[in-house]
Order: sequence, then C-alpha cells, then structure tokens
Amino acid sequence: MKALLALEDGRTFPCKSFTGPGEANGEVVFNTSMTGYQEILTDPSYYGQMVTMTYPLIGNYGINPDDIESNQIQVAAFIVKEYQDFPSNFRSRGTLADYLIKNHVLGVEDIDTRALTRHIRNVGAMRAVISTSDLDVDSLVQKAKEIQTMEGCDLVKKVTTKKPYFWKYNQPEYINLESLNDPLIWHHRGRKHSVIALDFGIKYNIIRCLEKEGCEVLVVPAKTDAATIKNLKPDGIFLSNGPGDPEPVTYAVDIIKQLLGFAPIFGICLGMQLLGIAMGGKTLKIKFGHRGGNQPVKNLSTNKVEITSQNHGFAVDLNSLGEDNSQMTHINLNEESLEGLKSDAVQAFAVQYHPEASPGPHDAAYLFNQFAEMMKNAKA
Repeated sequence: MKALLALEDGRTFPCKSFTGPGEANGEVVFNTSMTGYQEILTDPSYYGQMVTMTYPLIGNYGINPDDIESNQIQVAAFIVKEYQDFPSNFRSRGTLADYLIKNHVLGVEDIDTRALTRHIRNVGAMRAVISTSDLDVDSLVQKAKEIQTMEGCDLVKKVTTKKPYFWKYNQPEYINLESLNDPLIWHHRGRKHSVIALDFGIKYNIIRCLEKEGCEVLVVPAKTDAATIKNLKPDGIFLSNGPGDPEPVTYAVDIIKQLLGFAPIFGICLGMQLLGIAMGGKTLKIKFGHRGGNQPVKNLSTNKVEITSQNHGFAVDLNSLGEDNSQMTHINLNEESLEGLKSDAVQAFAVQYHPEASPGPHDAAYLFNQFAEMMKNAKA
C-alpha cells in the first residue's frame, strides 16, 4: 500500500505500508542498532516519535513476549528499509507486522532510510507525517508544521505508571496508591536494598538489573511527593529514563531537590537531566540526538572507553553546572557532550546513557553494582 512521509521542511519520501492503511505523526528520529527492534518499539523514551532503523532488514527474528520494555508499543510509527514477513527464530511467537497492527501502529518500508537519516543528521530531528490516505505533499507538510514540538512538552505524564508496583515473576505487581502510606510495605526489608524508582518512563530491564544487584524495587508514579518517599525510608532512590524535554517536568525537579542528601540517588537518561536541573544546571536539545547501541563514552575516573546504548534528544549543558555542585564523570567522545555526573556531598550520580542496554552492549552494567555499594556504605 502506497504511503508518503513528509517532513516539516518540505522534504518527502515515498514508501509503502506493511501494516495497512493509516496516518501517523511525530518527531522523526533514527536508531543505529542492528538488533533489538522490539525493545526499541516498547521503550517509553520514544513516546510520540517515529523511529527510523538504519539497519536495512527488520522483522527477521519476529516478536516474542519476553523482549518488551514496557506494557505497550510507545513509538508513533516504525520506519524500515525492508520488512521481513517470514521470521526465523525459535523464540519467535509472531510477526512484526501483526504486532504493530494489533497495537494500531503504522509501519512503513521501501523508504530510502539512508537518505532520511543523512537528512536528519544534517538538518536535525524534525516533525513529520506519514499517510496512506493523504498523498498530497502540501497537505502533509502543513500537517507536519502543526504538530507540537518536543521542546516545552511534558511527555512524562503520558508514560508514567498510574499505580505503584513491585516487580514479581518478571512482571509488575500493582498495589494501591494508599499502600504508599505504609512504611512496612517492603517484603524483603533488611535482606535486600529497598529502592524507590520514580517512573518517568522506566524500562523493565532497569528493574531486572537492580534486582540482580540485590534490590527490591518499588516503582512509583512520577508525581509521588518527597514526603511520601521519605516516609517509606528507602535505602536508595532511582530516577528513571523517559521521553521528551526535561525542562517542563518541574514537579519532578522539585521532588528531587527535596530528596537530595536523604538517600543515595542513581539516575539514567531523563533521570540525569532532571537531577542536573535539580542541582542548578540547564538542559539543551541535541541536533539529532543519540540513539543506538554504539556510542563511545569515556569514563574519566578509569580512562576506559565504554561502548554504550543511548536514546535521548536532550542533555545537560556541560557549562551550566559549577564544580561546587557536581563533578563530571563521563563524556561522549563523538562531540564531547556530558554523559555522567556525580555529587559526593549529596550521594548522587547519574549517566546519560543506558547501562541496562536492551538493546545494546553491557560495558556499563557495573553502574548498578556501584549504586548497590553506595547504598551498602550509606547503611553502614
């Protein structure tokens, strides 16, 4: 089925839908990972975006229920060079097309993803519309210009959990909001590190990684107030990844400010940006973002280079944080953007990339152990 992608600057790309008729809009971004399309589709950090895969063949290993990173597909549309409708994998339980159709997400192929990616690299991530029904260029470009921009838009409220939950049998076990008033809520208090994770769009594999380090994780809505969190007496606080611009998520910044110094804090991606703002810094939008599993990051304490998995369009401004407030720990070797920070004074640290991978390399998995050790030392 014929389709057309139109960018807000007037550039168009003919394509074909492999999921039937439909129309989708959002910010077009690209991901350089060779595998992990199911994890990418379900990553809440992609909420409202149309993702282009630079690897040409997608769908070849199918879909399975174990590789999801949230409870639904989060992308607005999926853009690939060539879709494979006959997957070959012993873990496969269905095709990518059926998965997208079931979740009402448009998927297109036969598009020049290389040209689209080069254009975004040169011009920057931008708004776009894909349609199978409206193939008029002027109409689609006008629709693209009318889409709300990522800047100034709070997308956390779209993806955060409505109910708190523990992680049990590899899935969420929801509890009532009223249960957060009970400081005896923990099942393994004293035997495991009790961690409250503020959910700005958390990936499931982050919870799995925390569990592997001996943590009992309670995931709470993004607007859970600091007093409630303090009353639960956690050993540590985790600030999750999430979508969009951190600047308008003012409620989260206020909560983090009140938690600084209360218990060890570990942040990932959006969690780092919100922590940076809470510590007096500012954020900025990156031209085309970092999305993929091959971003080189230098650990300044070890001088080792880690190949990292990343997914973000905003970052903490390197020049906005004074040395009195924090210390830079990691830096991106492609364009020297800030990739990690810490403050020993308030026992907080964060990274801009994804140490839990899914998909991607595991070079940075040690950070979860670092968080566990910090909690252990704080209790001692």
